[in-house]
Order: sequence, then C-alpha cells, then structure tokens
Amino acid sequence: MKIVIAGAGAVGTHLAKMLSRENQDITLIDENEEKLSALSSNFDLMTVVGSPSSIHTLKDVGAGKADLFIAVTPDESRNLTSCMFAADLGARKTVARIDNYEYLDPHAQEFFRKMGVGSLIYPEHLAAKEIVSAIKMSWVRQWWEICDGALILVGVKMREKAEILNVQLKTLGDPNLPYHVVAIKRGSETLIPRGDDFIRLGDIVYFTTTRKYVPYIRKIAGKEDYPDVRNVMIMGGSRIAIRTAMYVPDYMNVKIIEQDPDRIARLNNVLSGNVLVIGGDGRDTEMLLNEGLENTDAFIALTGNAETNILACMATKRYGVQKSVAEVENIDYISMAESLDIGTVINKKKIAASRIYQMMLDADVENVKCLTFADADVAEFIVKEGSRITKDKVKDLGLPKGTTIGGLVRRGEGMVVNGNTQIEKGDHVMVFCLSSMIQKIEKFFK
Repeated sequence: MKIVIAGAGAVGTHLAKMLSRENQDITLIDENEEKLSALSSNFDLMTVVGSPSSIHTLKDVGAGKADLFIAVTPDESRNLTSCMFAADLGARKTVARIDNYEYLDPHAQEFFRKMGVGSLIYPEHLAAKEIVSAIKMSWVRQWWEICDGALILVGVKMREKAEILNVQLKTLGDPNLPYHVVAIKRGSETLIPRGDDFIRLGDIVYFTTTRKYVPYIRKIAGKEDYPDVRNVMIMGGSRIAIRTAMYVPDYMNVKIIEQDPDRIARLNNVLSGNVLVIGGDGRDTEMLLNEGLENTDAFIALTGNAETNILACMATKRYGVQKSVAEVENIDYISMAESLDIGTVINKKKIAASRIYQMMLDADVENVKCLTFADADVAEFIVKEGSRITKDKVKDLGLPKGTTIGGLVRRGEGMVVNGNTQIEKGDHVMVFCLSSMIQKIEKFFK
C-alpha cells in the first residue's frame, strides 16, 4: 500500500515508524530536514523535505497515486488544504488531523468530504472519550465496547484477591462460561493464551464478555471493593481536560487544577455545571489535600509533561485515590508507568494511530483500538456475505497464530465465541491480535 504522511511531528513520526515495520510504501513529508534525517536512516521509508500544502511537492511524492494520504501537521488549515490537493490529484483515501471540535459535526464532515477530505481525526477528542470510559469503572484498566455495549472488552490487573489467580485456563473452559480470556499482558510480554497457560499475580488480563456479566468479571477479578467514581480531580487545563470535563456523566463532580490565568479564564468560559476550576499548582500536595484529594475517586493528570503526570498519579495513590489516569506522550515511558502501577495511560499518538490504521483496511472495519499497555490491537469487523470467515467453524478456519476471536454481536445480541461457533453474514466480530497482524486477519473478512 502506498501511504503518504504529511507532518513529521509526534503523530506522523509514530505512524511512519509503525507502518514502515509492515513493509508499506511510506513517504513522509516535512519542512524540517533535521526531523526527517534520523527517520530515513533508521526506518524503511522515504523522506521528502517540502511543504505538505505545495502542489509541486505533492506531485513529486506521487500523492495522486497514494492509497492513503494522511495530513497530521500541527496546522489544521494546512492539513485540510493538503488533503484537498491530494484528493484532486487522485489519492484514494485522505485523512486530516484537526483541532476544531465543530468540524466533527456531521454537516461539516459532509462538506469536507465533498472537498476531498475523506476523514477527520481529532486526537484530543478521542483521548477524552477514552479517559471517560476508563473512569466510569474504577477497577478497570481498559474498557472498549462494540455495538453500544452489546460486547465489551475489559482489561483488569490481577491483585491478590482475584479468584482466578494461578488457575489454568483450560480448567475454566466450560462452554457456557460467560467470558473469554483473549490476552494476557505479563511484564513486557503480551500473550494470546492457550489452555495450558495460567493467570498470575500482576497480569493484566483482557476479557471479552457481555454487559450482563461485567459484575461477574468484577467478582472473579477481586475488585468488588473498588468504589464507583463520583469525585474527579484533573490536573492541567488542556484541551483534553476540557473535553473530558464535558463528557463525564452528570453524576460526577469535577475539579480542574490549573496555574495559567489565561487558561483558567478559558476553562471558566467554556465549562459549567458540575465542573469547578481551581487556580493552583497540581504538584502541590498540600493544596490538593485542601481541595479534597482524600475524597477523590479518580485523579487525571493531563499536563504536557509525562514525568509530572506519572509522579502526580503515584503521589495521589498514597492518599487513597483508587483510580488514576496519566497522559504519557513519550511511548518509551509507557512501560515505566505500568511498572510503577499507574492505573490507565493515555497516549494520543497510539489513539490516533488506531483510528488511522482502520482506514488502511479494505474489509468492513467499524473500529480499531490499540491497547496502550499491551502490544496488541482489537478490531471490530462486519462480516460480508461469502467472506472466508463464514466458510467453517472457528476452530477449523486456520486463523493466524497471534490472533483470536473474542466474541461477536448478532442481531444486536452479544455472545462469546468458542471453537464450534459458525460466524454469519452481518455479524460484528471482535478480533484480538498482536500488533501488526490486523492485515493478516483482515483477509478472512474480505
């Protein structure tokens, strides 16, 4: 697949590195030669110094022959313009990173589609949605729904109280079991488990189940004593913080701690209701205690500094905060955050990459999610008539090693899949696979 990426910033660089490992034909455009030089020498991709919004540059890199043109520069207008030019030159699919929430309105999106911008991606919006999903369940590390929650992926860290510790998975193999263990994150390794694997203390275990049985997962994971989140404290008044505060359910009370007077004024201008904005330094523990830290159920650190966010979450744990969320944009720090037992880690690059990755696939893919801690992805495929996945029972399909089917939704009803399941046209199927394997499993759904 020929892919042209405009912008060698954080998102563009992460995408270029990730896709180059899959032997895609990648061209990365940026005006900063220094940013590009290190990438071209260490990764299998072509770099071009030039303006992404220059028609001359776009012609030189063959943007008109691109299967996917991705514009992720820091400049929203430039992204939109370069997508329009690339589409006019003949690019098959285009996607632009935006910073304006209004552009996600369906009418605005339709307008941009007519102008050649096929898809819009707003990483801060996606990150906020993920944060809200994380704090709704204080005992969960990762939460992902398909078909309005008919089927759910739950990632849970195993503590001493878990009932399934040191239990061999095949002893849990009752055909009527209401969940499926699709993956285990153990240390730096991600396992697609087999029947002879065990669940160990400290594992992050990924279950698929239906909403009805989420309380059962909570019970066997030993998390029944975790409180529901009512009081939320956010450190940092970023755009992600604003969107998070807007998306939290009405029953939650939110406090945002921010130092910058201009940001405080903006927060007070755009937020209302159950959100209280407090001027102060979120690193000041005494100030946080005075603002009710000990009565806080979830602490979310969203400053621009990963180290500050990680340390702040560690500190709040000492005062009894059960749920913590840290924005960590340096991917090298993610494993460190997990080793320090930071609850949920948010990384805009991985979130944006998941959404863009979805656009690369030719099968009918509703959604793709990259799991922050695990070296794995989850995809929701919609089954077409005559596709290979419908030709046999799951156990006889010959699915690639490193992939598993976690469940499906049929006519609105979620169900766990076993080896004897026969997948049908129209099913929404949740597939779990190790990173870089989605395109191998995609062939079964074409």
